[in-house]
Amino acid sequence: MLDWLRRPAREAPSLDLAGRTLPVEIRRLPHARRLTLRLAPDGSAVRVTMPKWAPTAEAMAFARSRAAWLEAQLVRLPQAEPLLPGSVIPWRGEPRGLVHDPAAARRVRLAGDALHLGGPAESLAPRLKRWMHHEVRALFLADLADYAPRAGVALPALALSNAQRRWGSCSAGGVVRLNWRLGMAPDDVRRSVVAHEVAHLVHFDHSPRFHALLEDIFEGEIDAANAWLKRHGRSLYAPLG
Repeated sequence: MLDWLRRPAREAPSLDLAGRTLPVEIRRLPHARRLTLRLAPDGSAVRVTMPKWAPTAEAMAFARSRAAWLEAQLVRLPQAEPLLPGSVIPWRGEPRGLVHDPAAARRVRLAGDALHLGGPAESLAPRLKRWMHHEVRALFLADLADYAPRAGVALPALALSNAQRRWGSCSAGGVVRLNWRLGMAPDDVRRSVVAHEVAHLVHFDHSPRFHALLEDIFEGEIDAANAWLKRHGRSLYAPLG
């Protein structure tokens, strides 16, 4: 086909905020009755949820009308700081001080409210991240082994996620992906996300049946866990990058 006959590619919608250009992710839902807007936890995108019939132009106008609010949210995002001896890292909802002894063993050891590491200082961050991945995988597997029988489903395959925008997801093939940063959140918050994804193995939507099942299998307060993530979730993206 001749170049002049080709239809120009449609540019992805974006918004200029505080000196940055952020993509605008538009999600159309059959049950949505109004437009809602939020910032991705890591500040990487603006998200608009809207009814299926609403045009993209309306979503963009809505986002632009809330530009001042979005910029304020961007300013409030926690900034990553260098990982140094004495740094405080959250783990399972509790602050843990980082204790470094170059002469000690390189492996990470959790003792009380401190994380002990040996070896060279320049490799503290990658070694701590590997330790967190290993530990949170074990926590997730235990959570899945707990919730899958409650939901009446087989134990699903687990994959750790490094997603910048989602805490968890469930594929049509039954693979549950969970964000490793949830290991830094309180146990009930982490477990609420696991229960959420297990419920999706039965109901691949957010219908009343899905919410009823989630309420049935999760032992805690869903609203409280969601509120914690909404209030503190962004802080989990600062440690370790």
